[in-house]
Amino acid sequence: MPSDPPSALCSFPAHGLAVVIGAGGGVGAAVAEALSRDGRFAQVVGLTRKGDTTLDLTDEHSISEAARRLADQPGDLRLVFDATGVLQDDETSPEKSWRQLDPARLAHAFAVNAIGPALLMKHLLPLFPREGKSVFATLSARVGSIGDNRLGGWYGYRASKAALNQFVATAAVELARQRPHAVCVALHPGTVDTGLSAPHAKQGLEVQTPAEAATRLLAVLDAVTPALSGGFLDHHGRQIPW
Repeated sequence: MPSDPPSALCSFPAHGLAVVIGAGGGVGAAVAEALSRDGRFAQVVGLTRKGDTTLDLTDEHSISEAARRLADQPGDLRLVFDATGVLQDDETSPEKSWRQLDPARLAHAFAVNAIGPALLMKHLLPLFPREGKSVFATLSARVGSIGDNRLGGWYGYRASKAALNQFVATAAVELARQRPHAVCVALHPGTVDTGLSAPHAKQGLEVQTPAEAATRLLAVLDAVTPALSGGFLDHHGRQIPW
């Protein structure tokens, strides 16, 4: 009888629980599929805004209820992958000028891109075991880098992702005091062929399929150590300036 193929996520303790938030989106669905296929985790739970396993980032009660359900699952929580984010909607595009700044749109960007993930940290980081590797990863974006901002524009998206990066860096400090083997990182996935990125993909950019992006991002998470906790990494594992 042939043996199972070796896991690509061997730095994680076996038979744990992995959770993908935003599992209905392009990157989230691909990550959930890759995790299930890999077999390192005993269970992979995908959470979406609609369906049997729901979570709404703009509703803290929804987040706390999801955390309560996850705490009742067998196995240690070893991976939380937050694949959520909002750039635009059907009626609006990213701001090109300060003339387009709108308080409601800015508030929505911060609610989804920064405050929601921060509340995920609030309710899910305490579920990590105190021993062994666990990782909380959230999708940020290179345009959230203040040091790398040379083009301007995209005010709400840039600012909310920069705020997310600060939440990650701050939570990592507290996490290290309580769970020294755990990691909290922000990830830039690159340009992926999804509804969020596709309308803004420029000629000459490398555009990945969701499956390719998932493979790269999970390889980064397999390689990260507590020394990189609080970091902002691209899909090759390289650090991005704040």
